[in-house]
Amino acid sequence: MKKAALFLFCFLALMPHAASAVEYALDDLYRLALERSEAIKIAEEDTYISMREKDRATAALFPKLSAFGSHTKYSEEKRGADSFIIQPENSTSWGLRLDQSLSTSGRELTALKIAKESIVKSGFDYDSVREEYLLTVASDYYGLLKAKKAFEISNANVQRLTKHRDAAQVRLKVGEITKTVLLRAEAELAGAQSDLIRAENSLKLAKVVLARTAGIEGDYDVKESAVSGRQSAEKNAEVNELAAGCGLTTIDCLRQTALSERHELKSAESGKEIAQKEIRYTKGLYWPSLSVEGVYARREDSPASFFANKESIYGALRLDYPFFEGGLRKAEVRQSEARFRQAEHRLNDLKDSVYVEVENAYLNLITVSGVIEKLRAETEYAGDNYNAVTKQFQYGLADSIDVIDANTLLVTSERELANAEFDYQFAVLQLRRATGTLLKTIVGRQGPVSNPAPQ
Repeated sequence: MKKAALFLFCFLALMPHAASAVEYALDDLYRLALERSEAIKIAEEDTYISMREKDRATAALFPKLSAFGSHTKYSEEKRGADSFIIQPENSTSWGLRLDQSLSTSGRELTALKIAKESIVKSGFDYDSVREEYLLTVASDYYGLLKAKKAFEISNANVQRLTKHRDAAQVRLKVGEITKTVLLRAEAELAGAQSDLIRAENSLKLAKVVLARTAGIEGDYDVKESAVSGRQSAEKNAEVNELAAGCGLTTIDCLRQTALSERHELKSAESGKEIAQKEIRYTKGLYWPSLSVEGVYARREDSPASFFANKESIYGALRLDYPFFEGGLRKAEVRQSEARFRQAEHRLNDLKDSVYVEVENAYLNLITVSGVIEKLRAETEYAGDNYNAVTKQFQYGLADSIDVIDANTLLVTSERELANAEFDYQFAVLQLRRATGTLLKTIVGRQGPVSNPAPQ
């Protein structure tokens, strides 16, 4: 009874530690990454900065009200009786000033339009950063699943080779085989054990990498998502969905989707619009600027003078136009025109890159989906072959080389099949990313996301 009570106490004491590991699906990792990623928070701040830039551009349209004041203490002078100099001992002046300066070309309104367009561009950049980061999370997630599967395969391989080594020892004792067969079995087992150690360390590293990417704290584990399993079962369903109702070939439909959905392309389009407005903004330097000024001023002297003006109110209208500035305006206009050409080239180059990225993702998905069925058949045949050869070895109908070859074929096929299945699930996400629909799909499953701009 004492031993049973001690065992129960130890079991209950260890239960909280065993249950402390949290298990995450892929959607859970997406949610954590969106909440905790520093890269996404940096993009949020960029959006916030662009909003404040709009406030700055708006402020330039309003007049500036300022106050001023001064106090002057004069030196004491000895003057003759015939001196006519009137100078107080000290003087205090203060007042209010209202200033407004505007360009006759409307540069301030153009600057406001540029600021508004910059907010739109930063929003596209923010979505692009989120989408790219979510794909990184998915990559690390499937990397961890691959590492887990590789560890399980290596562990099963060690167990099979251990049984084979034990069987070889039994047959050696009864004189059915030579010692070289046992030595070969021992060598294969040692190699499998070293592979198991590498697989275990790779699994630990994959967990660390995913924890860093998704912002996970403490011990955790991952499980295969139900969505991923369905995607693997319904082969090429994502391609058919993206290309449905297009009326063109599949690859052309995917390209059209990318042109309309990719956040990078939308950002480049906004950048081109901004560059075009900057040309107009810079050309406004050739127009004169109009300044309006209204001032209320009051002055108090001690001792007071009957002839001094104590209070004044005046307004001023000023028109400024620089006739010569050393070619500065011409240089700035040419710079802005060059930036516009850069924006056009950048957009065209990005479109070409997106076309290649879409086709690469599409062909990769088709390739992986095409080999999965073959790898499944190969793994099934390899398993049956290993079982048959093992039984033949037990009855002396096959030698150790046949068992080792059959085991090697089984391990290789299992690893290739596991990698292909996870590669297919990730290839679906890559195609979504290439066509610009990945973020929409994930956010659609998790619900709406709040405004990224901090308050």
